[in-house]
Amino acid sequence: MMEHSASDSETEDHVQPLLRRKDTGEIQKAPACCSSRYGLAFLSCYGFFVAYALRVNLSVAMVDMLKNRTSANSSSSVCPHHSSPVPKHNHTASVYDWDSETQGWILGSFFYGYILTQIPGGYLARKYGAKWLLGIGILCTVIFTLLTPVAADLGAGYLIAVRVLEGIGEGVSYPAMHAMWASWAPPLERSRLLTISYTGAQLGTVVALPLSGQICFYLDWTYVFYIFGVVGLLWFVLWACLVSNTPSSHKRITEAEKTYILASLKNELSPTTDYIPWTSILKSLPLWAIVVAHFSYNWTFYTLLTLLPTYMNDVLGFSIQQNGMLSALPYLGCWLLALLGGQLADFLREKCFMRTVIVRKAFTIVGMVGPAVFLVVAGHTGCNYILAIAFLTISSALGGISASGFNINHLDIAPSYAGILLGITNTFATIPGMVGPVIARSLTKSNTIPEWQTVFYISAAINIFGAVFFTIFGQGTVQPWAVQRINIQ
Repeated sequence: MMEHSASDSETEDHVQPLLRRKDTGEIQKAPACCSSRYGLAFLSCYGFFVAYALRVNLSVAMVDMLKNRTSANSSSSVCPHHSSPVPKHNHTASVYDWDSETQGWILGSFFYGYILTQIPGGYLARKYGAKWLLGIGILCTVIFTLLTPVAADLGAGYLIAVRVLEGIGEGVSYPAMHAMWASWAPPLERSRLLTISYTGAQLGTVVALPLSGQICFYLDWTYVFYIFGVVGLLWFVLWACLVSNTPSSHKRITEAEKTYILASLKNELSPTTDYIPWTSILKSLPLWAIVVAHFSYNWTFYTLLTLLPTYMNDVLGFSIQQNGMLSALPYLGCWLLALLGGQLADFLREKCFMRTVIVRKAFTIVGMVGPAVFLVVAGHTGCNYILAIAFLTISSALGGISASGFNINHLDIAPSYAGILLGITNTFATIPGMVGPVIARSLTKSNTIPEWQTVFYISAAINIFGAVFFTIFGQGTVQPWAVQRINIQ
């Protein structure tokens, strides 16, 4: 009973939903409209919106936080400038004389805190529940965001410390949310629910980039942190009042929905929170397939997230403050295709009876190889900024497809330990956020088009390698070590 061959697992993956209906006397699917599980999806989407808005707003505010902005903005680019001069309002906020190295430390310091709480976040969420861990984690990020103007006035070191603390708070968010979805997401609705939940990150980026520029222009840079901080406080109040760790502890869930969720998950979850098979987890090849894919995808994602404004300004001749929506377009496309991909993935599994492993691998290939191709093409458009922006947008948008690929595969192979698994993969996947942009900037010292082509080639090659590795070694069924049986002493 304990051991399963690969072919047995594939067969089980295909017919398990049907068998489960017979075994449990028919599982009635609870309606999605006004359901608690979709309420959780939209409220967590709001949470990730806040998390990413607080993560990226500094990159825009930094432009107004520095002295000699006028000379910086008038610097030459490889291609002709497309931005018309915008008159500056009279602002009273402080400005600072930070050199480029200090700016780099300030912008990158978030990830040094973020990487520290990935695995602890998954462990604590499994042992004590994800609701308060996620809520307090993002609340800490909100509080330190509100303190950002004060820290900046005290000095760059204080601001770096505040950003590290923000990263520590936000680091628990993905592992905690994955752990919560292990108890809330019926297997055949995982792609839909998780893409709704996690695409809040892209939505936060889409809104924060242009809106931060407008706030800086019409008010001043301090209001970027105050306004988004207040939005985060509102989320925490809603989260604390409306969310529960499990369907069983939820006060407003209908009996039909609770029965549906618990019955659909009863054969997939470990009966105890005390035992964690660390050795089996670390030796699991399907887990390392996710690690490689996650690392590879984030290399491109973080490189673009931190350096796309630089590329658009220094090469294409655009200013991110004046063309914030242009910089947000790739993330808008990513958000849209991630949502649509989630619907399609679960349709293929539920209605077309495609095996989970096939769906995950297909979506990973499209969501990683596609972006690699269009990223390389974007580097060969020269000064044709319309084509460059179009290809960069298509590249990032196709990346959204992978949200229903490797990105949620943790819940397929080990739902009971999904938070811990995501903590492990996201620890490795945070490394590109720290080293990828540094390497990219070292390769683009002169900001020439051939230099940026090299950056795009490297990112594309890493993306393709990750897709190939996951396609070979990825799995779509619960691993034997992930369901602990009752021990016989």
